[in-house]
Amino acid sequence: MSAGHAAGAGTGHAAVVGAGHAAVVGAGVIGGGWAALFLAHGLDVVAHDPADGAEERLRESVRRAWPALARLGLAEGADPHRLRFTDSAAEAADGACFVQESGPEQEDAKRRLLAELDEAAPPSTPLASSSSGLTPTTLQTMCARRPERVLVGHPFHPSHLIPLVEVVPGTRTERSVVEETVRFYTALGKRPVLVRREVPGHVTNRLQAALWREAYSLVERGVATVADIDTAVSEGPGLRWALLGPLVNQHLSGGAGGMARTLDHLGPPAQRWMDDLGTPRLTPALTEALVRGVDEELAGVDQERMVADRDELLVRLIEEKRRRRSLP
Repeated sequence: MSAGHAAGAGTGHAAVVGAGHAAVVGAGVIGGGWAALFLAHGLDVVAHDPADGAEERLRESVRRAWPALARLGLAEGADPHRLRFTDSAAEAADGACFVQESGPEQEDAKRRLLAELDEAAPPSTPLASSSSGLTPTTLQTMCARRPERVLVGHPFHPSHLIPLVEVVPGTRTERSVVEETVRFYTALGKRPVLVRREVPGHVTNRLQAALWREAYSLVERGVATVADIDTAVSEGPGLRWALLGPLVNQHLSGGAGGMARTLDHLGPPAQRWMDDLGTPRLTPALTEALVRGVDEELAGVDQERMVADRDELLVRLIEEKRRRRSLP
């Protein structure tokens, strides 16, 4: 269930958590997006990443993200210079009002990192992991001190722009921590979705995986090229999905009869389509076909410009969606 419409950019942070900075641990693509978003909403950010050159890459990531965040609205006092980089995860977490962990998706690495964060962060501070592959209950076993404040806060790339964040509590997560985390993300302009039961991949990655599975199968069976599949989505249902979800779109396709009419009319053929969906395996041959197909689709395309255009259009879409009050 959605946690409600996100607040607009520039929402004050003081009502969400107490005094302190936001810690960003793991400063790669996802962590860099989180850091930029926190800074844009007027927070002090203390970051850590042990990789060589991580600080320079993080500061460059924030610099590149800043114009889009400025268009969406900066909080009073927002300043990229409020970013401090530290030599340890413990120092980043010390005194933090919120910890966002975005380290490698490797269980041994997560175990060492979360144990350090659990020991260093104030006892009442939520410890949210960006993990897409590990369940929060698994992550809680890595935190002997305060497992009840551990949960997943899974964003989507580019994480400084895409509003969705999945909030996934574990079996020991306290309700107050879930509520505080939802409030915190909402104040950042995010649209939190509460995942009520732990499943691999949470919710949205499972939906993506369902589409990927059939896309891979269609390529494997020679039904369509990679480029044609991308076009079929981006120039077709993907345009509607950016505005309304797949189930509400089904409802609208039923006209006055709504979802009931759609399922009555298209339910039987849809069941046949679902029954015929492929079950591909990512063999070396299929992997090669997918990589080759993407390379052919992007031949002659300036990929840096493509990403810039994508982000520009995302900002425009987010701006327009904020102005509308009839979308659920």
